[in-house]
Amino acid sequence: MDSAGQDINLNSPNKGLLPDAMTDVPVDTVGAAPTPAAEGLTEAEEEELRAELAKVEEEIVTLRQVLAAKERHCGELRRKLGLSALEGLKQNLTRSWHDVQGSPAYKKTQETLSQAGQKTSAALSTVGSAISRKLGDMR
Repeated sequence: MDSAGQDINLNSPNKGLLPDAMTDVPVDTVGAAPTPAAEGLTEAEEEELRAELAKVEEEIVTLRQVLAAKERHCGELRRKLGLSALEGLKQNLTRSWHDVQGSPAYKKTQETLSQAGQKTSAALSTVGSAISRKLGDMR
């Protein structure tokens, strides 16, 4: 874990997860002064909103737990299959390079550079011939 308390290893089953001590802690709103938005609510509306908020916060915690379990399982499967982070990166780079090579922009650039190379080669050949001729004339 790094100093911020998050695992930054992208292949870690715990990546991006906060330690248990830092999971969602509901804010104490009992002693808090009502906000301008809460002042216009009836007591029943406020209670309904608080109940909905508690339910959503509970769902968020559950979803985080499910995601963490799935990431752990994914990591285990990758390990059993012998897939490392390096292998995944290699596959992604190979796939991306193949996609780039198939793109119209790459093909056009390749064609243009090929033509430029041919023209440069012809020009250098002409310059070389001219230099050879001049050197021959000097003798």
